[in-house]
Amino acid sequence: MELTLSGNALRSFNRSITCLARVGTELVLQASSSKLELHTLNSSRTAYETISFKPDFFDVYSLSPSSIIQCSVLLKSVCSILRTPVASIDRLSALLPSPASPKLQWSLHCLNGVRKTYWISCNVEPEIQQLSLDRRRFPSSLVVRPRDLARLLANFQSSLQEITVIATEPSAVLPDDGGEIGGKAVELRSYIDPTKDNSDSALHTQLWIDPAEEFLQYTHVGDPVDVTFGVKELKAFLSFCEGCEVDIHLFFDKAGEPILMAPRFGFDDGSNSDFDATLVLATMLVSQLNEVNTADHPSVAQRPQSQRAKAANASTVEHPSDHTKIWSDLSGSAARSSEDTRERQAQMERNPSFSMQNGMQRPNAMNVLPPAQQNAPICSLMHKQISEVLYKMNFALTMYFRQQPMETDHENEPQDRAGANVNSYSQHHPSNWVGAGDDEEEEDEMYVQSTPHYDD
Repeated sequence: MELTLSGNALRSFNRSITCLARVGTELVLQASSSKLELHTLNSSRTAYETISFKPDFFDVYSLSPSSIIQCSVLLKSVCSILRTPVASIDRLSALLPSPASPKLQWSLHCLNGVRKTYWISCNVEPEIQQLSLDRRRFPSSLVVRPRDLARLLANFQSSLQEITVIATEPSAVLPDDGGEIGGKAVELRSYIDPTKDNSDSALHTQLWIDPAEEFLQYTHVGDPVDVTFGVKELKAFLSFCEGCEVDIHLFFDKAGEPILMAPRFGFDDGSNSDFDATLVLATMLVSQLNEVNTADHPSVAQRPQSQRAKAANASTVEHPSDHTKIWSDLSGSAARSSEDTRERQAQMERNPSFSMQNGMQRPNAMNVLPPAQQNAPICSLMHKQISEVLYKMNFALTMYFRQQPMETDHENEPQDRAGANVNSYSQHHPSNWVGAGDDEEEEDEMYVQSTPHYDD
């Protein structure tokens, strides 16, 4: 087998290898006289991607008659070959002398005349995975531009691992039904694993979308369905389609059924294109439509009309877009801690001595934490406790100084500062006392020592 690429075909091949490397670790090559297929499967067997190229895609595509080549190489090794900038490469060549060859030769012909040759060890008996999924059997589908999908995903945290897509029949949600989510038949919701320790402190985001504005095509009939899948593979396929300047076509059925993604080549079925790609992701078996927290923030499919109208009337903040609504919520523990902080501040304003008592509490009492904060980092908690104590002490001292007016008597201040060291009690002059008045006979009253002059 021998093949050669250059120009735009080389750039597309580079994007394909990058996308495959973000899904799996091993690249399986299957070459026939009709096409070249690249496959990869992740270690957990939840994501499978295949990219096929027709012979017209290559400058040179040579294969022995009636022969099929099957081998596998590490994607890490192929990525190290393509580490050279594509703009400085004239053409790329790959050569496999025979189907049983243990090495696959790669050659880079650079524009400056340099030729780089690599030999990568390959497995001639790879584990071949084939998926036969008919795209026409999926009842729900949508077509979206890569840049629009990237803009929608930008509302979620970058560390999010799974996302839930909830699809509702457009006729079930009227455009004027509830000013908040009326007409928005699709919902994107961040999925946080409830078994993890940081599930309560994570940011939960819900995004209601109007398909007429955000999608090029949307098809769904029947009851609401939801699918939860990985975000990492979705972003990898999004980058691939954006680089190839094609739209993304998503096919899905329900929870537990796989979701299929493929590029959309304009308005045709891609038969005239010289390459094709398919990404299949596994989805969670448990549906998110019946989860417990939907009672507080119901989805488009489960929120009654009366509640939607009430939420629309109570909402006072308008989103710039009338077709896309975003709702984000931190954990309940954060809300409770903020309420406790407001209560403590109110008590300090009513009684300054309360802040002094709480600020000078014993260390053992300071280490007692509410249950919602026991999982927080130790350094963060200590910093928060110290900040609260300093704030209370500062507030108490401010209230004390406001109650005691400060007066200074400059007439009784010594004129000669050089003689201040002669009398050791000159630094204890009553004019330096805080709250000193005309009465100078109370010698036992507390005072504040002044700072000596720099000449002394």
